[in-house]
Amino acid sequence: MTIWGTGLVAFAVAWGAGPILIRILHRLKFGQMVRDVGPQSHLKKQGTPTMGGILFLLPLPIVVALFDAQSLRAWALVFLIWGFGLVGFADDFLKVALKRPLGLRAREKLLLQIILAVVFTWVVGHFLHVDRRYVLPFGWGTMDIGWWYGPLSVLAILGSGNAVNITDGLDGLAAGATAIAMMFFVFWGLAFHDHTVVLVALAMAAGLVGFLRYNLHPARVIMGDTGSLALGAALAGLAIVSQTTLLLPLVGILFVVETLSVIIQVVSFRLTGRRVFRMSPIHHHFELGGWPEERVVSVFWVFSILGVLLAWW
Repeated sequence: MTIWGTGLVAFAVAWGAGPILIRILHRLKFGQMVRDVGPQSHLKKQGTPTMGGILFLLPLPIVVALFDAQSLRAWALVFLIWGFGLVGFADDFLKVALKRPLGLRAREKLLLQIILAVVFTWVVGHFLHVDRRYVLPFGWGTMDIGWWYGPLSVLAILGSGNAVNITDGLDGLAAGATAIAMMFFVFWGLAFHDHTVVLVALAMAAGLVGFLRYNLHPARVIMGDTGSLALGAALAGLAIVSQTTLLLPLVGILFVVETLSVIIQVVSFRLTGRRVFRMSPIHHHFELGGWPEERVVSVFWVFSILGVLLAWW
């Protein structure tokens, strides 16, 4: 089977499992809890099944087992992605099943993420001997990051995981933007004949397209922290093994902007008592400005494409 055939497998698994998972989540009453502090239009999302990230996580180990079973790099990526997914699953489960509104405590979630990031970074650095000459943006060549490999990799994983989590606030937004970013790694892997990077990125992208069948507005299922934390970890993990970590802020430019909007809002309010945006993250700012949810998502997807093109340039 060609490499594109593996994408079809991932798409078929996500698409086909969708109705089954949605029925199970409905039966278990694992519905999204919408906080009153968000836009009032989001209150209608109350009760939409969450933990839908399972749909695009499920195909990954299947595809790796079928088409790249001997690759330690591929299984290291599965470990990282599924590890972050399980942290998100625990957070979602506490929220919807045990009715703990905030899920895992922030320090618990961060500690688990740090452990996973450190283990992945250590395995890649010591067993896979990843090249530490990282590609610089805009064709500026490469740079040997030396001992910065460890701290930079852990920071990239933590930052990326939580940035996608922040972005996941509108139907289809985070899933579509991440699928676009994943295609960067698909074509990067093809250009440099890196089978594992192509396989994992394509499995994630195709799984996300299958998931979008149920997540586009109005969403029938929400990815939850199960999906968003895993997606961010996937982007960072692929960047690390392909020596493109320094390109990650461009590849995931939307996630960077979303995170910066939250930081700017908090800092501005604490220092001046004034808010820069109507609401953060910034997608809510545009919603409250009168943009329909579908328009915000489509414009932000285009912005994501521009970031990927900049990274490739």
